[in-house]
Amino acid sequence: MNNPVLHCEALERTYTDGDRRVQVLRDVNLTLAEGEKIAVVGASGSGKSTLLNLLGGLDKPSSGRVLLCGEDLASLPERKLCRLRNEHLGFVYQFHHLLPEFDARENVAMPLLIGAVPRKEGLERAAAMLDRVGMGHRLSHRPGQLSGGERQRVAIARALVAEPDCVLMDEPTGNLDPHSAAQVLELVDELGALSSAFVVVTHDPDIAAHMHRTLELVDGRLEAQP
Repeated sequence: MNNPVLHCEALERTYTDGDRRVQVLRDVNLTLAEGEKIAVVGASGSGKSTLLNLLGGLDKPSSGRVLLCGEDLASLPERKLCRLRNEHLGFVYQFHHLLPEFDARENVAMPLLIGAVPRKEGLERAAAMLDRVGMGHRLSHRPGQLSGGERQRVAIARALVAEPDCVLMDEPTGNLDPHSAAQVLELVDELGALSSAFVVVTHDPDIAAHMHRTLELVDGRLEAQP
């Protein structure tokens, strides 16, 4: 595969708990092409969030490496790592992590403003992305004025506004009621035409069924599901 968006090889993560060493991930290998969308499933405590943190450069592997657009994340100085994440990655969490003092448009524009995009342009791009995810009528609403499903749509818009090469989602429907979860699933389907690659950690079989392939973490290893 030429120039994969995301690639990890022989990835391992071990934690120390007193005198004990706990190996959470072992010999994890993954290659993600442009526009490819995968689900990662597994039992609670299997290491899914740990894997996502490593893929996003939020944690460093005990051994092995993660390459984002050809760059080895663990080898980068912090400033360059932050810039790489800002330019090439989008993040969506179970809890939306929107800033309560800013409205929806300002929250979505935040990655652009951090990346030194002029404020006027950033807000215009944010408004266009909010419209794309069905939130164009809620631009000036703050998070406290939005439902759970609406807040998650804003969070997805924020992850996509910089047109990242890869979006990492951690249980995007895990904190939502069934109706809101169904809306987010519908939105994920609508985003299928985007060129961004997606890695979605989920317990939701409906979300997994809409990805190109599903991988399962079992005993620290990533295995393809039939």
